[in-house]
Amino acid sequence: MKNEDNISWILNHLGEDRENYYNAVNPPMMLTSNFAFKSIGEMRKQLETELQVPFYTRGYNPTVAILRKKLAALEGAEDALVFSSGSAAVAAAVMSVVKSGDHVVCVQKPYSWTNTLISGYLSKYGVESTFVDACDESEVFKAVQKNTRLIYLESPNSMTFEMQNISAITNYAKSAGITTILDNSYNSPLNQKPAAMGVDIVVHSATKYLNGHSDVIAGVVASTSARISKMMAEEYMTLGAVVSAHDAWLIIRGMRTLELRVNRSSTSAQQIAEWLEQNPKIEKVYYPTLKSNSQYDLAVQQMRQGGGLLTIQLKAKDVAQVESFCNALCCFLLATSWGGHESLILPVCALRASASLSSQLPWNMIRVYIGLEDTQLLIQDLEQALGKMN
Repeated sequence: MKNEDNISWILNHLGEDRENYYNAVNPPMMLTSNFAFKSIGEMRKQLETELQVPFYTRGYNPTVAILRKKLAALEGAEDALVFSSGSAAVAAAVMSVVKSGDHVVCVQKPYSWTNTLISGYLSKYGVESTFVDACDESEVFKAVQKNTRLIYLESPNSMTFEMQNISAITNYAKSAGITTILDNSYNSPLNQKPAAMGVDIVVHSATKYLNGHSDVIAGVVASTSARISKMMAEEYMTLGAVVSAHDAWLIIRGMRTLELRVNRSSTSAQQIAEWLEQNPKIEKVYYPTLKSNSQYDLAVQQMRQGGGLLTIQLKAKDVAQVESFCNALCCFLLATSWGGHESLILPVCALRASASLSSQLPWNMIRVYIGLEDTQLLIQDLEQALGKMN
């Protein structure tokens, strides 16, 4: 029984064509750079349809193709491409839309390398940009100019979790002939469906929840067949930031447990966020589905769950107290990223070398990723570390 709308079917069966691969339970890892042909006619035919069939692995690889089908189905998109990093995916998506003389409206405080791309790199080639507080969609509309070709969204962002009214912005963008891109890395395709809300291009860091094992760097772009075909012929093949068959295979493996992992992480994060909010040593907790969040109604409207990331501000008198708290944690690793099995912390006071990010955030702020460990164990660890602030 095939059901391409069923998450379990997508994760475990879609695209695997086991009858063509010796009925193997796991898909093959096609570790080949090249494909040979029996005739010039066959070679010519394959080259003409390189998006759909093997010719050269930089363009098409059977293992990567399985992953593409799954990712597109999860996002409710027609097709997807997989890149060697999330930053590569974002760059390709943005560059596929804009050219010299165009203007981009972008949310405030996007991912740091997205900010570098839009405000720094593209400006060298005559692309202008305006960054706005997109929590109020009217600010987005006011920032639009005659040459605006792209509205870039990140809902929520990955530090303070500001959200945008996705449907309101995409409805406006479509009426104005403006393309929308949304980074859905925070949520994963399980907790939010941007394409269903009108977003033209959805991007992901597959390093996070999709892979889920902290052993792959990759990115995803999901969109219509027409957009993906154009991107394949231009940004994907030209820039060459493609995922390897080995990494694609690892992501397929990781996605077998995607639903279990996302649900576990989200459920634990909700409980821990509510516990932290009651702790007298916590100044503020940032988490989309806390009822104290000013955007709570929007969060529950757009998202299925709150996700595994939260941020806290400590009632600390100085950076030394923040450091004593962080250094006392036993179950939380001091590292960036999220989406794996391990719980993590990322304190702003450790990011002072990255002025573009840290200057916008309070020094007593710490981003926390809730992994797959026992919830009570994590609460006990946080409690004992808070005690070390005295």
